[in-house]
Amino acid sequence: MLRRVAAAGLGGLVVAGLLVPVAQADGGEVCHRSGLVVTVCAEEGGKPAGNSGGKPAALAGTGAAAGSSGEEPKCYYEKADPQPPPINLAYKDRKGNEPGAVYRVSCPETMRVGVVWIPDGQEPGAEPQIDPEVLARQAVDSMTLRPPKVASPRADGRYLIGMPMWMWVESGESRMGPVSASASAGSVTVTATARVNRLVWDMGDGTKVTCHGPGTRYTADQGKAMSPDCGHRYERPGEHQVTVTAQWNIEWTATGGDGGTLTETRTTELVADLREAQVLNTR
Repeated sequence: MLRRVAAAGLGGLVVAGLLVPVAQADGGEVCHRSGLVVTVCAEEGGKPAGNSGGKPAALAGTGAAAGSSGEEPKCYYEKADPQPPPINLAYKDRKGNEPGAVYRVSCPETMRVGVVWIPDGQEPGAEPQIDPEVLARQAVDSMTLRPPKVASPRADGRYLIGMPMWMWVESGESRMGPVSASASAGSVTVTATARVNRLVWDMGDGTKVTCHGPGTRYTADQGKAMSPDCGHRYERPGEHQVTVTAQWNIEWTATGGDGGTLTETRTTELVADLREAQVLNTR
């Protein structure tokens, strides 16, 4: 028979029902006080709740089965049955809706008693599996990837319909790349490098222009020539809402040879003011 003595100062948190005794003795009562200030007592060799008659699954700190090395196990793990409600603290380690279960854990050597979330496929007590793509996204989050800084067309400029418009953006690592960053967890390190793969210009007149690079800066000696790599020609006057989207391509590699590709986008908006030649000349 188990007798549970509830803890003080836990704000009503139900933890005792998920703990197991870490020591037992024949013919007497053995109690253990954990760092959570919860005492669980077993009388006359009482068995852990939910077990079929033996000890909970005993695993070494490396995840090896009990007795495989001839040493006493460091921790005992037992799947909680029934499972606690989602408000239990063990669920804080769950990632999204990943499948898994809550386990009771007791570690006699360190006096740890509590509950943990363990994903399906991961052996209790084993080192958690590390998803390198998660680290890659952490590396990307630490990068400074700025939206395009448009040099032409200028938001405060006026342009003539029918005339070639040269479009370009300012260069720089944070605007076009390359930008690199790393993230580590356990023995896994991921390094990611980001570069702008292309700029997509939505010209606001129903057309889109894709430029593979920052574009070419216009100079007076170009006259009425079209831009060699990033240009447009408007046929209607008025204010046109222009959107420039930088498509960042991010390649990452991880310890052990894993790797992959991620994408990010950054956007800048401006207005291109198009006028007819005779109207512009009368001002």
